[in-house]
Amino acid sequence: MKQIFRLTFLFCVVVLGKSYGQNPIIREVFTADPAPIVYNDTVFLYTSHDTASVDATNYQMKDWLVFSSTDMVNWTNHGAPLSPKSFSWATGDAYAAHCIERDGKFYWYVSTFHKKDENSGGGAAIGVAVADSPTGPFKDALGKALIVNEMTTDNEHGWDDIDPAVFIDDDGQAYLYWGNGSCKWAKLKDNMVELDGPIHHFKPKHFIEGPWVYKRKDLYYLVYASAGTQPEMIEYCTASSPEGPWTYHGIIMDNVPNSFTVHPGIVNYKGKDYFFYHNGVLPSGGSYRRSICVDYMHYNPDGTIRKVTQTKEGVLSAE
Repeated sequence: MKQIFRLTFLFCVVVLGKSYGQNPIIREVFTADPAPIVYNDTVFLYTSHDTASVDATNYQMKDWLVFSSTDMVNWTNHGAPLSPKSFSWATGDAYAAHCIERDGKFYWYVSTFHKKDENSGGGAAIGVAVADSPTGPFKDALGKALIVNEMTTDNEHGWDDIDPAVFIDDDGQAYLYWGNGSCKWAKLKDNMVELDGPIHHFKPKHFIEGPWVYKRKDLYYLVYASAGTQPEMIEYCTASSPEGPWTYHGIIMDNVPNSFTVHPGIVNYKGKDYFFYHNGVLPSGGSYRRSICVDYMHYNPDGTIRKVTQTKEGVLSAE
């Protein structure tokens, strides 16, 4: 049985008598690529897991982790219910992933690499696992990859099929977004494990990777890691449809400390909007030893996003 424990208040601060969760919010392991969802009044946070050494010059990411919170300050670690070893076709590391609930089941879309076999010559691929609980156990839902490198040809490099994100619209139509170098998208069938039509691709201004799509009021938002400067920042577009066309609006978060990459995750919980991201500020941290943070997100009256302020204090308890 996986050990589940509560993170302590050792990293909380008290300001004017109110508890804040200090950033980074996860401190006992290195985490990246946050993907939060709200289910049964609980925030479940799905993350990558950096395990590279201090001297490493590349990623080492062997599994995916799950955390949960009911107050945005204290986080329960549910361990690693999924890894590339869970997929018979997979090889390599556990890159960014996104879990979503539909009809009581939880579908976890992951990016890793594909073995050279009769289905693919290798390269980045996207798989999907399924569970009856947000914390697992998860199993491969298809027995094969949902997306392989040969299915997308708009980029020449073999790692463009990464960073999946799923959005279900008000009418029940589900969409899968992903990509490095270009943003790709396709409809999903109701079973959530098959594409329902062709793959499309486009390139929002400065787009690198890490798309995140959601709806607020009548606007659809596409938020992503960008190349506005080096290292990455977060920029966004809006549209009146999840299929676009997308209107570019600009930068909403600047570079993060001590990490070349950044990755957005956005959720509304108990009436407040939260922006998750990662940086490299923990002791011995860096671009390959990252840590997830969360700060508040605010909107202007016209629906545009105000610039996100990165803080050490984090957010107030949501209880």
